[in-house]
Amino acid sequence: MLRGLLPGTTPLRTSRDFRLLWLSGFVTSFGTVLTLLAIPVQIKELTGSPLAVGLMGTVELVPMIVFGLYGGALADAIDRRLMVLFTEIALGLLSVGLLLNVLLDRPLLWPLYVAVGAAAAVGGLQGPAMTAIIPRLVPPEQMTEALALNSLRANTSAIGGTAVAGVLISVLGLRAAYLIDVVTFAVSALLIFWVRPQPVGEHASPPSLRAMSEGVRYALSRPLLVGSYLVDLVATALALPFALFAFLASDIGAPWVLGLMFSATAAGGLIAAATSGWSSRIRRHGIAMLVAAALWGVAMIGVGLSPWWWLTLVMLAFGGAANFVADLFRGTLWNHVVPDRLRGRLAGIEMLVGSAGPQLGDLRAGLFGGLFGIRRAVWTGGLASVAGIGLVAAGARSLVRYEYRREESPTPAN
Repeated sequence: MLRGLLPGTTPLRTSRDFRLLWLSGFVTSFGTVLTLLAIPVQIKELTGSPLAVGLMGTVELVPMIVFGLYGGALADAIDRRLMVLFTEIALGLLSVGLLLNVLLDRPLLWPLYVAVGAAAAVGGLQGPAMTAIIPRLVPPEQMTEALALNSLRANTSAIGGTAVAGVLISVLGLRAAYLIDVVTFAVSALLIFWVRPQPVGEHASPPSLRAMSEGVRYALSRPLLVGSYLVDLVATALALPFALFAFLASDIGAPWVLGLMFSATAAGGLIAAATSGWSSRIRRHGIAMLVAAALWGVAMIGVGLSPWWWLTLVMLAFGGAANFVADLFRGTLWNHVVPDRLRGRLAGIEMLVGSAGPQLGDLRAGLFGGLFGIRRAVWTGGLASVAGIGLVAAGARSLVRYEYRREESPTPAN
């Protein structure tokens, strides 16, 4: 029984290239977490301004969206392995710049914002290629296991990596943090270099506005994909409570629990990923995604109504697990139905949806929290999310009816 719960490791055992890419992500994620913590700490030290730290989000958003869309077109036009490699090297060079800046007698503020914006742009270029390369490395029947393994790696870094990074920065300082990040990028780039080339097909379109619009038209012409995007938008835009956590912690009389609230959803996702062995046996991916997204909304209702800090953490962890399952089956469905020649551009659209939802969610949470109170803003958001998922299920019948069949997969692994 326990073996049936543990995540499948077949992609790691059978695909050399997936194993290299997975290890690359594991190595670089630790260094990235270090820098993600180090930059706001350094901005705080230089300015003492919460606003200056908050501006990081504004600097990141536009480059990520713009370059994510263009990166999707590039991923369909050039070797995806080379694109991932070159962008990984570029991210490493940005970390070198951060290291050189902190070594100055008087470190400058503006290079930090430049690095944040440039990293968002390069990450936008890399993301679609990284997403689109996975179906080339593993066969369709292993896609769910591969995505679960990637999520397990990400959630492990989010919890363990963040905790270790915080200690390292406080003990060794910012210089050591940036230096370690540079080293991890070097190791990661070497691992990606060993991945076999992933050339584009003979009918590849050169990157252009016309190529990007082709991807948008394809996505909009597929009700199955539109339904999956709507599920993600509804769940995050209506029920994401992160912007209210500081107020909610005070409201339940436990301000000390704030850090645990932020890590609870990742912990739930980690537990779900570590027990995801059952997921590869599911064929009704659309229904699984809808149910999991609705359970996310139910969890947020519980968060808003909970009078106790421990129950709040339990409901957040439950929500994190539900969110993992929804993301897992949305990614599996996406990789099964999107043709290889369009995967980069569709991954760019996926990145756009994934960026817009949380931003809208923070905006909604802040607005409703100010108008109706913190708790009410959280539980009504969860309720609205459940209702919205129900409307998506009623309107996107192809999503409800979808059942994976091996012969439907558009492109086998190389």
